[in-house]
Amino acid sequence: MSQDLSPIVTEILRSALVAITDEMKTNLMRTAHNMIIYEALDFTVGLFDEGGNTVSIGLGLPMFIRGLSDTIKAMLAHYGRDGIEPGDLLLTNDAYIHGSHLNHMVFALPVFWEGELVGFAASMAHWQDVGGTLSGVTTDIYSEGLQLPIVKIHKAGREDRELIAIICHNVRFPDAALGDLRAQVAAVKTGERRWHQLLARYGLTTVRGGIRAIMAHSERLARATVAAMPDGTYEASAFMDDDGVTAGHHIPIRVRVVVAGDRLTVDLSDMSPQVAGYYNAGKTAGRSAAQVAFKCLTTPLDFPINDGAFRPLEVILPEGRVVSAVRPAAMRWWMTIPMTVVDTIFKALAPAMAEATIAGHHADLLATSIYGVDPRSGRFYVSAGSLPGGGWGARQDADGMSATVCINDGDTHNTPVEATEVRFPVIVERYALRPDSGGAGRHRGGLGTVQIRRMRAPASLNSQVERTQCPPWGLFGGKDGLPNRLSRIDREGREHFFANGKANSVPLEAGEAYAIYAGGGGGFGDPQERPVEAVLHDVVEGYVSPEAARREYGVAVRPSEEGWAVDWEETARLRAPAPQR
Repeated sequence: MSQDLSPIVTEILRSALVAITDEMKTNLMRTAHNMIIYEALDFTVGLFDEGGNTVSIGLGLPMFIRGLSDTIKAMLAHYGRDGIEPGDLLLTNDAYIHGSHLNHMVFALPVFWEGELVGFAASMAHWQDVGGTLSGVTTDIYSEGLQLPIVKIHKAGREDRELIAIICHNVRFPDAALGDLRAQVAAVKTGERRWHQLLARYGLTTVRGGIRAIMAHSERLARATVAAMPDGTYEASAFMDDDGVTAGHHIPIRVRVVVAGDRLTVDLSDMSPQVAGYYNAGKTAGRSAAQVAFKCLTTPLDFPINDGAFRPLEVILPEGRVVSAVRPAAMRWWMTIPMTVVDTIFKALAPAMAEATIAGHHADLLATSIYGVDPRSGRFYVSAGSLPGGGWGARQDADGMSATVCINDGDTHNTPVEATEVRFPVIVERYALRPDSGGAGRHRGGLGTVQIRRMRAPASLNSQVERTQCPPWGLFGGKDGLPNRLSRIDREGREHFFANGKANSVPLEAGEAYAIYAGGGGGFGDPQERPVEAVLHDVVEGYVSPEAARREYGVAVRPSEEGWAVDWEETARLRAPAPQR
């Protein structure tokens, strides 16, 4: 870094990099065709240096934190710097490169300045359909849709019409695919244009020096936080229900974290081997899970998110695990296991930094899909469903958040009910908080939700809901939250619960419904230490039932003219210390 680089200029550059990725994000969101991008925000954008290292990631899906960088590095290795020229636009959806499923299309635009490659503007976004089977169950990558190796969708500024034709012939909704393609192209071109403006104003030497300074600052902050942790080896475990193929066979999740001075190592060697079903993720996703946990624990408010923040982190991840799967493993539901890995890393490090960790959360997208023919238009449709959100774990100093999308998906939104009902033949009959779903504790876990969707026409249901058997755990005496659940409701109102939250092309008649019960978050600390007034407030608001207030918190409430009041005498008896024997 140039020693005479002004700190003021560095801060201007820092803000500019964040603003550029924010603008890229806004442009993509406002021009995309499918709701999963413009409503749910299932995408991210970023700027990268000439080596593919992250300079600034736009706030979006945390698990994309490595996907773009690793993909750009693979593209550089594939073509070499001499094989990339101005006007090229690189594209791939290779699941084993970006670590996720084939629906994620990665566009990377090389940025040149005065004939020199200086960086990349990139976008990774979820296309609603990439072909493949409509069945919810897949056992290899070949049944999951179109696979694009690393290609140039633009060559020296000219679009490759043959590649466009291949894409259109392998997806069910080519107009939608092309709409999202154009939106991603617009986003990366915005990044290129703004980067050029930055270079024109400050010069390449200053911009590169500022980026190095920003990364060094992020590294110093992260190292200082790690150095403050007690040295040691910390371990934790959890499990997933099953792989969607072999029902009832749990998938073990085991993490080991080693703190040594200002270095932290996340060892995922003991994770389950890759599975026959569709819950595998590539090594990029495994590394992303470790980085998301590390970022949350060390520099959560330091922006832009860049590679400097991860220099004190080492990730040990052998190939062939559920978060480092190799071809031809099925990858369709890649996102589910990594978020439990993040939670399990938090769980492992709770003894070392209780003030920064949280209890377990519902840890699933709770995404379901229905497909069929819409009688209003006579056209075939596939609905990915909205994301109802669930409960997050409590912290040392606060209750968990309620009705919030899982950690894997960060900025992802729940789709408005009205948008779902307009586009698809379904009525969202109920969407409400789920009482008593948050784990009891000095600080209560967040509440999950319940959503009931009734069919207006015959349809088929696919569901890959997980964590129905491993509830979100509490910490330091806090109780577990309720796990996720899924049910079918017949026309007579009878409810039939699925054993493991998974449904494969289950037929639903008009008038039938299905219900998604999102889990809550785990509690933090002894429930008996929760202030009585806070428990009363929870009862008044409907978050906690009177029965649970008595059973879990030792607080007795009774009806009153105002609604509910504390029975102080009974509460004192319930909370009295147990007699010594």
